[in-house]
Amino acid sequence: MIEVRLASTRGSALPALILACVLGVASPPLDAQEPVAWGDELVFHTFSIVAVDPATGESGVTVTTRVPCVGNGVPWVRAGVGAVATQASTRTAYGDELLDMLEQGLSPQDALARATAADEQAERRQVGLIALDGSSAQHTGTGPGFWAGHRSGVNYATQGNVLVGPEVLDAVAANFEASEESGRHLADRLIEALAAGQAAGGDRRTGRLQSAAVVVADPREGRSRRADGLTVNINVCENPTPVAELRRIYTTISGTLGFRTLEQHSGNDVWQVKLIMNALGFYQSGAESLERSRGSQFYDDEIVAAVDAFRAEQGLSTPNSGGSPPGLVDAPTVEAMWAALENAGRAVEIRAIIRELTAVRR
Repeated sequence: MIEVRLASTRGSALPALILACVLGVASPPLDAQEPVAWGDELVFHTFSIVAVDPATGESGVTVTTRVPCVGNGVPWVRAGVGAVATQASTRTAYGDELLDMLEQGLSPQDALARATAADEQAERRQVGLIALDGSSAQHTGTGPGFWAGHRSGVNYATQGNVLVGPEVLDAVAANFEASEESGRHLADRLIEALAAGQAAGGDRRTGRLQSAAVVVADPREGRSRRADGLTVNINVCENPTPVAELRRIYTTISGTLGFRTLEQHSGNDVWQVKLIMNALGFYQSGAESLERSRGSQFYDDEIVAAVDAFRAEQGLSTPNSGGSPPGLVDAPTVEAMWAALENAGRAVEIRAIIRELTAVRR
């Protein structure tokens, strides 16, 4: 499982505790590891998307806001059940309560109606939930700040408040719909959809701390070593560009081709390059398929030569032209690889293989 959690601490507690231990006096209580910016009331003006992948049974949430540590309050998932985003005047209890009701067989609409009917502060809330069958329900009260709203589609529901306008959720929805049946991991699709909303303007506030999170659960055997089935849990508590940081962390830890300029001698992405170069006829072209072995991840002379030959065919710089180091795989090379695979009719096949290579398990 990918898990990144960063929480702020208050600097005076630890020195006070050390001093108390040295002097043999009673130590003061440690402050809770909770962002000071949260204050007395938990409020996440934000936008999010909850979604499921019926092909895999995955359920997930991704969210971003201009409040620190959004992943500690908004996203809730349960393997084989569904996902919840609870935001605006955030009632975190909605997470488990709604998932419990889904697990008991209630529809998302019935579950949300029951939960909000019992909540005196319902008009201050915004909630989205989705069940594993793709059915969803949403609630946006009158209290969340302008612009606030929600929309849903096949296997997703997206909601937000204090946004620049409805174009943010329109972008999230359009992007997620475009990746339906693409064969990509749910977390990958969720992050991309969130980035589309961010690019459309996102949260309209400026000058505030920013955070983002993505959480995904997978009920399939062997996909998670955890009893709760979590496979991805990235919580960027504070970053100038937290959605971009979600992407960087996810792509790096999954070892997806393109996360780095290939200069190192080994790695999962090296094997992906070999598969692509083989499919395009530049690497071990006599073999219909490659067998993975102990040396498969090494960036050896043979694959370096194959990459250089590919770059030359594509009109990219090569060592012979004096324009690049041997075997350079940078962003333009990766883009050219996928374009060549599309032209050769091999892209779908290779993407399916790489999907398994980059699956995150714990």
